[in-house]
Amino acid sequence: MSLAQSLKPHLPYLRRYARALTGSQKSGDAFVKSTLEAIIAEPGLITEDDNIRVQLYRAFAGIWESAYVSVSDDPDNNTAQGHLNAIPPISRQVLLLTALEGFSVSEVAKIADVGENSINGLLEDAIAEIDKEIRSDVLIIEDEALISMELQQIVSGLGHRVCGTATTHKAALEAVAKAQPTLVLADIQLADGSSGIDAVKDILEKISVPVIFITAFPERLLTGERPEPTFLITKPFQPNAIRAAISQALFFSTEPQEGQQKSSS
Repeated sequence: MSLAQSLKPHLPYLRRYARALTGSQKSGDAFVKSTLEAIIAEPGLITEDDNIRVQLYRAFAGIWESAYVSVSDDPDNNTAQGHLNAIPPISRQVLLLTALEGFSVSEVAKIADVGENSINGLLEDAIAEIDKEIRSDVLIIEDEALISMELQQIVSGLGHRVCGTATTHKAALEAVAKAQPTLVLADIQLADGSSGIDAVKDILEKISVPVIFITAFPERLLTGERPEPTFLITKPFQPNAIRAAISQALFFSTEPQEGQQKSSS
């Protein structure tokens, strides 16, 4: 199997991680592109006798850490730069690598080039910053009752308020009209065959709000061929993955957290 074929299955997930880390599809994809260019220039960065995914993320970490200061140069990400400085870069990496990407402690240590004994402390630092974040009103768009209940428990447990739930496109719009959320968790495929993506599109025409998509098929969305969600959770998910995604979505949101209505003119 060629190196390109070995890397291909991991790229959608690396793009997801990069976007969560930087808070921007543009910045995240740029770092992924730079990583691939570095691997092409130096094929020895990836070897077949070790974990390909760990090596790929380690190569990305080297690129991101060396160019971290350039994040502020992204015109779409200037507001987020102040938020980025609140959580140390290494703590944010460790949080996302464990909670979002599902790496083990030993794998995270290799990727981030830190001692295994330091991982728990770095996680605690990141979580401490998360807990300082503003509490939000959350709309959950999910047609599977058990998953919806689990999401409600996670959201409430984090100190946020569930302001509404919906199982269809129509119900989601009705829920927004009743109580404007400051965060949306949305499934892709809904109960009546309608699309969570279409529901979110209509919601965003009315209010500015960060969105986290939840799907069993992230590779269908993370193609790099069109505007894509920055925050995406894979089913089945771990509670810590939801927590990490919520904190990142709120962290990088550049809009006021009151669900301010957009002008209809």
